[in-house]
Amino acid sequence: MSNDFEQPEVNLPNMGTGKYLTPFQRKQLQKNLQDDLSESYRQRIEIMLLADEGKTQTEICQTLKCSPATARHWMHIARTGMAHQWQDCPLGRPKAINQEYLERLQQLLSQSPRDCGYGFRRWTVNWLRKHLAKELGIDVSDRHLKRVLKQMGLSTIPKPTPSQSEHTEKIAGQKILISDLKSEKSRNLTGFFLWESEK
Repeated sequence: MSNDFEQPEVNLPNMGTGKYLTPFQRKQLQKNLQDDLSESYRQRIEIMLLADEGKTQTEICQTLKCSPATARHWMHIARTGMAHQWQDCPLGRPKAINQEYLERLQQLLSQSPRDCGYGFRRWTVNWLRKHLAKELGIDVSDRHLKRVLKQMGLSTIPKPTPSQSEHTEKIAGQKILISDLKSEKSRNLTGFFLWESEK
């Protein structure tokens, strides 16, 4: 006898499983919480477990007193199935600039970029940063490199030569500076002439 009335399929929520973590991951994280962990490692695990329970970033930040960036990062790790790698990220920010970096920076500023195969004559902070990142594998922001240069008493801006600074002092009171004018013989009719107008 066939049953004309079929029960509609009902999708019941999976009791005991979380939103992102596999049962194995959840069990491992809970087990790791029993260990003697640093506060930062404990916080990582707690963020992922709370995210798995469906807590929002705001709720997690309020509960654990952590920054939104930290909560967001570890929620993302849980979402992407990478919760088992909670120890892979080192704690704190690594010290990026070391003594080798500082010595090489000083060397580069004492030589021309052309010695390193570039087509320009003067280093900029941006090119120094790129070159050192390529050579030493340490990449910092332009802003940070500027601070380092300042602390070292170095600069990418060339100092004026004595003749330039004397010339600048002489013309400081004048409003117009004209230089590199052609001689009277070589100047053509389209040249510019300056004259004082009558008042």
